[in-house]
Amino acid sequence: MARKQTKQDEIDAAEWLRGLPKAELHLHLEGTIKPETLVELSRRHDKEPLTLATAKALYQYENFLGFLQSFKAVTERLRWPEDYELITYSMIRDLAAQGVVHAEVYVSFGIIYYWKRTEVEPYVEAIERARIRGEKDFGVSVLWIVDAVRHFGVEEGAKVFRKAAEMRVLHPSFVGIGIGGDEARGPADQFRDLYKEAKAAGLRLTAHAGESVGPESIWSAINIGAERIGHALTAQHDSELLEVLAQKQIPLEINVTSNIKTGCCKHFDEHPLRSYFDGGLMVTLNSDDPPMFGSDLLGEYLVAHERYGFTLEQMRELAANAVEASFLDPTRKLALLQRVEQYG
Repeated sequence: MARKQTKQDEIDAAEWLRGLPKAELHLHLEGTIKPETLVELSRRHDKEPLTLATAKALYQYENFLGFLQSFKAVTERLRWPEDYELITYSMIRDLAAQGVVHAEVYVSFGIIYYWKRTEVEPYVEAIERARIRGEKDFGVSVLWIVDAVRHFGVEEGAKVFRKAAEMRVLHPSFVGIGIGGDEARGPADQFRDLYKEAKAAGLRLTAHAGESVGPESIWSAINIGAERIGHALTAQHDSELLEVLAQKQIPLEINVTSNIKTGCCKHFDEHPLRSYFDGGLMVTLNSDDPPMFGSDLLGEYLVAHERYGFTLEQMRELAANAVEASFLDPTRKLALLQRVEQYG
């Protein structure tokens, strides 16, 4: 007997998911550079510009440390504020094409300070110009989360945290602070005082945790006040931690393809996305560094639907989770939640 066709069967899932109003909460500005844009940057700065083939080769790596090296090779072509303006506008255009309506984007002041040895203000002005222009042209709102590279050390981190507080006063689009980079070389508890200081300055708090090291990193992130956890991959190995995450509904910025490509998770079948969701955790889907991993936010939604069996209604729930977990003001948040609820 033929199975009765359901409404979901009649829907083109890919197009439905493209149209679903989505928010991205874990996206690194410097990690949005496509090979084609990298070629353009190389033409500006390199005596022997990269070809598209040699540019694409820079995106290849074998493990997490290899990814960090690849990330550095790509981002070192960001020399001037105009380069940041270019990649910001390109990022917003790409987000709009996926049906993203809001993004909270990490920008690494640590890279500017540590590698470029210069002040951040001209770069901030550049990304702000592009943000305003991109929101006008594409209808995508963007908020900035300053990323302190934890393995650069606490002293460098302090400089980043305090500059983030200054930018919060000058540019309301700067809403948060977080720590990324190598967890093993920059334990979260070293940043406890800086998180306390940032909270007092009105910054929202995030932290990458449990991506490449164990659940103790997630505990530390929670204990220093992180409101959202980036990755949280290794929480699956600590039942008590899972209970706390579920009870407190601490939003998790899940990055499935990123975890696979960096080798932090060996296979899609071993990723805890489905078990986290079924266990009542506050799960959101995110893309992290799209060109580095070959998947954007729409791709992550398709992975959840096709590989992990999330229904379209559950996909709507994931989209609502991301809006709810965002650092948007209540009025904008409510408006986006209504768009998600009424979609389709």
